[in-house]
Amino acid sequence: MTVTVISTKPIDGQKPGTSGLRKKTRVFMEPGYLENYVQSIFDGIGGVGGRTLAIGGDGRYFNDVAIGIILRMAAANGAKGCIVGQGGILSTPAASNLIRVRGADGGLILSASHNPGGPDEDFGLKYNGPNGGPATEGVTEKIYQRTLNIDSYRILEGGDVDLGTLGVSSLGNMGVEIVDPVADYAALMEKLFDFDAIAALFKGGFRMCFDAMHAVTGPYAHEILETRLGAPKGTVINGIPSPDFGGGHPDPNPVWAKELMGVMYSDTAPDFGAASDGDGDRNMIVGRNCYVSPSDSLAVLADLAHLAPGYSEG
Repeated sequence: MTVTVISTKPIDGQKPGTSGLRKKTRVFMEPGYLENYVQSIFDGIGGVGGRTLAIGGDGRYFNDVAIGIILRMAAANGAKGCIVGQGGILSTPAASNLIRVRGADGGLILSASHNPGGPDEDFGLKYNGPNGGPATEGVTEKIYQRTLNIDSYRILEGGDVDLGTLGVSSLGNMGVEIVDPVADYAALMEKLFDFDAIAALFKGGFRMCFDAMHAVTGPYAHEILETRLGAPKGTVINGIPSPDFGGGHPDPNPVWAKELMGVMYSDTAPDFGAASDGDGDRNMIVGRNCYVSPSDSLAVLADLAHLAPGYSEG
């Protein structure tokens, strides 16, 4: 495997926000577009030589191909290692946690949040810092400034990584670890919330419906709600991530979470409903025959936060 330096020139419109850069998928697929932006991220953060990055995304179209390119570029730029969610999957909260748990130097998250996915829809890429949070404005400005004068990018020729197999391998001189994208995050949830109390609720007959909207939270919901907390199978609907989100729009609102709303307003509605967006960092709460506005759900969570072990004042 050989490191190749490819001559390039700036591409207009690569100005990231705190949620990264979002464009149409076919724009990201244009020759050199992704590569220019990734190299600008690496250069903008001071290089990745000797550093370790966490990488994953919401499973949308082009997610796996883009991760392969990013890994080859990270190796060519001297990164020490990359920790990647199996199948290229990592929700944004899970990626944040993984960066912190593993002491990574930051991470690249491939997501366009609640925007639809597919070859004719949207794609996105953002950098999160060593604290797991979104890049600061200062960092995004450095990345943007690099996009304005970039003249080359580095990439490893050859060397594909099997994203579907757990374990450690190498790509050139860089280590690549494929990890269970759910395990560390589920362990965090067990520390933050009283799983025994919630499990007892389900044992007592409490029923809920969680709509993952064919997006990234499906595997997390299956593991946490149905496996660890004991909710009945079928509690999670649309729980398998799809490159085009099942042809839908992973925005948790009454319009796009129509299936959930139909369940919650039916004669056999469960006690509680919820849906999450494409990358798992926003949600919608629904009661039986009752839509709860985001501000009200946040107010309830804040008011009762002391009941959750991870947020209690004591």
